[in-house]
Amino acid sequence: MSATRAEIGVRAKRAASFLAITGGLLGVGLLALPDVAYPWMKALHVLGVISWMAGMLYLPRLFVNHCGVAIGSEASEIFKGMEFRLLRYIINPAMVASWVAGLWIAIRMHFFVDGWFHAKLALVLALSAAHGYFAKAVADFGRDEGRRDHRYWRFMNEVPTLIMIFVVILVIVKPF
Repeated sequence: MSATRAEIGVRAKRAASFLAITGGLLGVGLLALPDVAYPWMKALHVLGVISWMAGMLYLPRLFVNHCGVAIGSEASEIFKGMEFRLLRYIINPAMVASWVAGLWIAIRMHFFVDGWFHAKLALVLALSAAHGYFAKAVADFGRDEGRRDHRYWRFMNEVPTLIMIFVVILVIVKPF
């Protein structure tokens, strides 16, 4: 059963209120108690990155399978919904959490002076660009436009993987 506009509006207001109160409390806590906040921000960053990467690795696989079904078919419509929900409810919030927590940690720990961090930041910007490109692909698939061959999406599936490998090496090894 689908919700009415009024029900959707009430849910949206409730969600916005929850986010505003939670965000305000977190903001006060982060400013007032930075030593206590650090492990929490680190945990948020790790959880955000894991969720972001899971979505970034899965979305191109959905594109590969979506390419194999007829435009307008029931399967195509199912893929459209899966791609949209994955992007909107998992990948986008996870990226925001990763960036917010990561920048907070970088500022707190003075990482902006380290060479390894500059390289990591460049790679995270590249991952964010791939995210934007995948978001455009979700919109294109949603309009039944701009389809590419499944081999293209199999190749694009490796881009986040390679970025992830290099970021992990930079963070753990700190080679420069």
